[in-house]
Amino acid sequence: MAENKKVVITLVKSPIGGKENQKATLKALGLNKMHASVEKYETETIKGMINAVRHLVKVEDK
Repeated sequence: MAENKKVVITLVKSPIGGKENQKATLKALGLNKMHASVEKYETETIKGMINAVRHLVKVEDK
């Protein structure tokens, strides 16, 4: 089995005034506060979630 790489996702823009589904996606990713970061394995599901809120987050490879 191939080893998944990890990505660091940081919330850089506030979701206030955004769509409810984008707020729910950020909550599911574990991003509740500005400039908070989480480390996740890069799976298809996580890539889709990042794509949905790509204008609010910064993604870095680990």
